[in-house]
Amino acid sequence: MRTGGRQTVLVTNLSKGANMAVTASTIRAVLGWSPGTGAPDVDASALLLTSSGRVRSDGDFVFYNQPQHASGAVRHLGKQSGSDSLDVDLNTLGRDIERVALCASVDSGTFGQVPGLHLRLFDAASGAELARFDMEAGPETAYVSGELYRRDGSWKFRAVGQGYADGLAGLATDFGISVDAEQPSAAPPPVPDRVSPHPAPAPSTVRPTSAVGSAAGRDEPSIRLTKGEENLPVDMRKRLSLRKQQIAVSLTKHGLAKLTARVILVLDASGSMSGLYTRGTVAGVTERMAAVAAQLDDDGEMQAWTFASNPARLPDLVVGELPEWLALHVRVGQVSLFGRKKPPKGLRPGQVDMRAVGIQNEEQKVIAEVRAFVRDHPVPDPTLVLFFSDGGVYRNDEIERELRAAVEEPVFWQFIGLGRSQYGVLERFDTLPGRRVDNVGFFAADDIEKVPDAELYDRLLSEFPSWLTAARQLGILR
Repeated sequence: MRTGGRQTVLVTNLSKGANMAVTASTIRAVLGWSPGTGAPDVDASALLLTSSGRVRSDGDFVFYNQPQHASGAVRHLGKQSGSDSLDVDLNTLGRDIERVALCASVDSGTFGQVPGLHLRLFDAASGAELARFDMEAGPETAYVSGELYRRDGSWKFRAVGQGYADGLAGLATDFGISVDAEQPSAAPPPVPDRVSPHPAPAPSTVRPTSAVGSAAGRDEPSIRLTKGEENLPVDMRKRLSLRKQQIAVSLTKHGLAKLTARVILVLDASGSMSGLYTRGTVAGVTERMAAVAAQLDDDGEMQAWTFASNPARLPDLVVGELPEWLALHVRVGQVSLFGRKKPPKGLRPGQVDMRAVGIQNEEQKVIAEVRAFVRDHPVPDPTLVLFFSDGGVYRNDEIERELRAAVEEPVFWQFIGLGRSQYGVLERFDTLPGRRVDNVGFFAADDIEKVPDAELYDRLLSEFPSWLTAARQLGILR
């Protein structure tokens, strides 16, 4: 029993397996230990679990690299000497969340080396201490210290004290988090060999003679030769040439054979994308989009962003340097979800420390950043944004506000889904009223690697021409 001012507060000391009722609406869970020389550092984390005992998505994991749940119900408050804290707002948790597992992990050591390990529960509103659970551990490197769980419409707490020898990654995997094996980061991936450059003509635009008096009455496809293209590996150069032809044919179908446009690439790097990066899907998509920039953008360069919890500008993609760019900058959003304390090894100039990008989906942030770039760097041509995501969209209101505000800007946003569902507002934009012009296109490709180039480019460019016409009529474009 502890006395604080006029109030006497009863603190329940729990043993392993014991439980108690929880009446406070917001719980502060404080993981504590006795810091000292040789003791490993400890981190607190939480998993939001359904009745199946698993997370709904990687977004249900709150830890140092993802400190707040999208709902705001669980927050990692940060560390002080000898403690790390989480707040759990029980009233804000979704009805499908049945448990919140309160977890812990150590860096470069085991819990057996952590003296005085304990968990304390507080009423976050009043500051009153509710319970304490003293734990004993051995070779474990991750731990479920306790859990908040629903029972008959009310919340309870159970002292768990279960350890895992394979670290936080092993613990998270058991609860349904997608964790890729960590990849070596001391050196960048190998860069494909270059072919010896042959003398090449100066950069120019190769335009076959227009068909005079043709039935269509339109220009023939025009293929641009991009500076540095001659230095690409032979196979890549052949693919690029064929793809530019297909893009030119697609544009000509819409009467846009001579169109020039600035092209911007945006790549989702959230945690659920990790498999698509590992399998090379994202690198393949990027190479195919480089052909769009090579054909549409007269300087053969493409601005690029990556994003997850935060956006990050990547170096401009120069078509003549495509192999190096793919090797250095198309990287999984979080090579190791749990690598925060490991300093980046061998980052090359221009490479983004992807740990700062995080793993959550925050599309609205990168949309705002791209909009700001377009405003700050005006060009006479329209801008086409190629935005790749695997879904998990949940910031619907924020995304809608950004794209509605962008209606008066000379930008068309083409979203491409890479196989998952939950694209949210992106799928509904074609039918959203109250906009002067439809500035958003969307389609999903369940297996984009199997979509032929000609079909992919037709789908990419199908809504762009109608937007161009409407934007010019309304004075958005000159």
